[in-house]
Formats: sequence, structure tokens, C-alpha cells
Amino acid sequence: MYAQGKTIILPTVSGEDLTLHIYEGESSLATGTSYGIQESIGPLFTDYASIDLALIPGMAFTLMGDRLGRGKGHYDRLLPRLSCPFIGLAFPFQIVPHIPTEKHDIRMTDVVTV
Repeated sequence: MYAQGKTIILPTVSGEDLTLHIYEGESSLATGTSYGIQESIGPLFTDYASIDLALIPGMAFTLMGDRLGRGKGHYDRLLPRLSCPFIGLAFPFQIVPHIPTEKHDIRMTDVVTV
């Protein structure tokens, strides 16, 4: 348990999808093969209904919550399984006026810049 008693769940690329795994500290991270970034190898997490909040990365966002990912659709397949708010995380330069969207694109509840 981290972050004031909350469980932190991290995504891991698994083929065409994202699986969710419990973060148990740095020892539960390994370099992923898809993007070469640290991904969780902790216990698999499937209780999607218990997730309170999802922090979502992206390449670009609009202030209306549209999101541009890397084009593989990983989050487009994961997010419909969740019923929590989606918060896009962005640097100010990642906020753009328009992103082309399709029916399957999931809009963020809010976008926060750091």
C-alpha cells in the first residue's frame, strides 16, 4: 500500500492489450519489451470496478479531454472496462487546440498539466 493507503496499479503492455498490475515498490518493476520503459511485474489486478481514479499518459491532449496516444489503441481497449474518472497527464506543450478523434476514442474527464 502506498500513497496514503491507496493501492497503486500500473499498466503493462501484453501483446495488443494492457494488463494491470499492483505496484509493490521498485522491485516490482522491470523494463518492458514494447517501449523500453519500466512496467509493473507485480500481482495481476482485475478488480476494475474498485479503481477510484486513472491517470492516463498521452502524446497530446485538448482542453476538452481529447487524447492522442501512440496509435496502438492500448488505452482505447482498457478504458471502457473502467468506470472511474480519467485524468490526462500532460506538460503544457502537450496541450493542443484540436486532435482528430474517432468513435472508439475515450475522452478524459479532465486534463492536468505539470
